[in-house]
Amino acid sequence: MISRLYILICQFIKTTRFWKENALILSGLRYSQSTLSLAVLFSILAAICSAVSVGCLASFLQGLTNPSEPPIRSRIEWVDIMLLGTQADVATRVYRISALLIATLCLQYLFFYLGKAKTKTAILRLTNHLRKRLFDQLQSVSISFYSSTKTGVLMNTIRAEVNQVSTALEVLATAFIQGTTVVAYLFAMFYISWQLSVVSLVIFGLLSVIISSLVRRVRELSFEVTKANKQFTATSLEFINGVRTVRASGTNDFERDRFYQTSDKVNEVTDKKQMLALLVDPFLQGASSGMVIIMTAIAFNQLVSNGQIKSTALIAFLFALNRMGPLVTQLNNCRTQFSSLQGSLQTVTEMLQRDDKPYIPDGQIEFTRLQQSIDLVSVDFSYNEEKKVLQNITLSIPKGKTTAFVGESGAGKSTLADLIVRFYLPTSGKLLIDGTDLRNIRIDSLRQRMAVVSQDTFVFHASARENIAYGLRNISDSDIFDAAAQANALDFIKALPYGFETQLGDRGVRLSGGQRQRIAIARALLRNPDILILDEATSALDSVTEMLIQESLEKLSRGRTVITIAHRLSTIAQADKVIVLEEGRVAEQGNYHELIEKRGRLWNYHQAQYCAEQSV
Repeated sequence: MISRLYILICQFIKTTRFWKENALILSGLRYSQSTLSLAVLFSILAAICSAVSVGCLASFLQGLTNPSEPPIRSRIEWVDIMLLGTQADVATRVYRISALLIATLCLQYLFFYLGKAKTKTAILRLTNHLRKRLFDQLQSVSISFYSSTKTGVLMNTIRAEVNQVSTALEVLATAFIQGTTVVAYLFAMFYISWQLSVVSLVIFGLLSVIISSLVRRVRELSFEVTKANKQFTATSLEFINGVRTVRASGTNDFERDRFYQTSDKVNEVTDKKQMLALLVDPFLQGASSGMVIIMTAIAFNQLVSNGQIKSTALIAFLFALNRMGPLVTQLNNCRTQFSSLQGSLQTVTEMLQRDDKPYIPDGQIEFTRLQQSIDLVSVDFSYNEEKKVLQNITLSIPKGKTTAFVGESGAGKSTLADLIVRFYLPTSGKLLIDGTDLRNIRIDSLRQRMAVVSQDTFVFHASARENIAYGLRNISDSDIFDAAAQANALDFIKALPYGFETQLGDRGVRLSGGQRQRIAIARALLRNPDILILDEATSALDSVTEMLIQESLEKLSRGRTVITIAHRLSTIAQADKVIVLEEGRVAEQGNYHELIEKRGRLWNYHQAQYCAEQSV
């Protein structure tokens, strides 16, 4: 019965505009179906108890004020005799009704508590589910998505906006609980006097029409608040991440102005929204209170005096109306508050949508080890439709050999490496591993057999031990120490305040560039990769540090298929194959020494670097 009721409610919601706009969010409710069903049941039971208490109050008042009159009956024989005591004396009847009224109120508040508790549990589960879905979404989108989206916007969505969604769902739950109670009170009021009930509905209906215009304006402002919060978070995060550049550039005043502007904008639009939202409650309270007073005076003169309704019934009716008034106010407040959260709901919904984001489709074939070669056949690639970054690339990277990519900045070296790691898919052409199209290979199985050491090494805000063993389980201390020693990192790690347990700070702020590189090399050594990609791993380092890094890289490269992107040609002199790229095309390829002897493109780069080093 409970499940059927839940399904009926869901089917009704699906037909509404609200469901259509927030279907991606609300689809997670199915994971809390049983909890939500109980919440609905308890809320309905609490509402029924509220209605029963109104009837009990009318009978209780009559027994006290007009004991000589016939008792009020429910028209259900066993209820009248056993509970209301209509056949007992006045004193017994009053005691029975008193006990029934107390029991009804206790049950009402118990069911109300249980309904709220189950609702809270369901909302927490949905919020947790939303965070996980957003994380899965961020994991599955292509790298190109991050190049066009600010980090601050993503952080604002996954943290602040999801919390706002949780608030919106709590508002909806409150509206449902209050709404069921209002319906129960309406039944009781119609039972007492349909004339007064109709007048009450007309009055509150007129007030709701007026409130609706205010709610629409609050909803419009909610989108402005969300936009301002996104910009504020993005600006704040950019300052924190780029604080060194800000200090070095002497642009504190510029950043202060940017921060103040975004903060002022958040304050401005939030203030507008709050002022308008706060107007709803006092307006509704004042108007409804005045209406009730006028209606009471008219009802007493027109209905009570004519005998159409008893004074005790009128008191019970007013009690129900008085209890319903704040509920109606809360319902309107819920409308206003929910409208103010529409911007957050839309932001989370947009983040969950899949039809407007780039994805890298996963394959089914498990990659175990490179057997022959990695081959690119007539590969083109572009980040957008305007310009090709790679054009007609055909080359082979043999197993167990070192293949170096050489070329000017922007020639497409790193893009080629990104294609091999499957950060992107070729615009046209094929990328094959042992003759199998890379699209058909399961991404994680491929990447778990790879290691990438780049110039911009990312170090996590964790200990040195955790950074070296990142993503690996059941790794012994001796294996970690051996990897650190081979990467020439053991000495500086031991010199840290707590050795391997030292927290390295956000992005490894406690370490120098060379130390971060050696942490990355130790991490790669511990993974024991089959394919190693070195993306200008020794650039921007001093000569002493470069020698240490180069020594570590030589140890790391032994017995592996190595793809290296070279900045300094001296680091690739022993490469088995060199591929020179110019403007996204293969200019020449072959053995390093053979290409030097040909005095072609590689010779030109060699001469340019030699002259530059001589002039220093």
